[in-house]
Amino acid sequence: MARIRLFASAREAAGTRDDELPGATVGEVLDGAVARYGPVFEGVLETATVWCNGDAVDRDHAVGADDEVAVLPPVSGGSDASVESR
Repeated sequence: MARIRLFASAREAAGTRDDELPGATVGEVLDGAVARYGPVFEGVLETATVWCNGDAVDRDHAVGADDEVAVLPPVSGGSDASVESR
């Protein structure tokens, strides 16, 4: 089983920060996550970047028992450069 790590809105949708899911590919792990966490999580995946062991990968990337699949949704933040300081 691969370990899946969830960040930001993916963590909120799943209700957990990490889990272990079966699958021989990233796609199979993600499909298992959708089955476990439901349609809100599936919606988050539509805009998320998926990494395996620190590298951006696609769904057909092979995973093993010691691999970590991370789901990183886009996040906003930072400063607004148009705001003048007083």
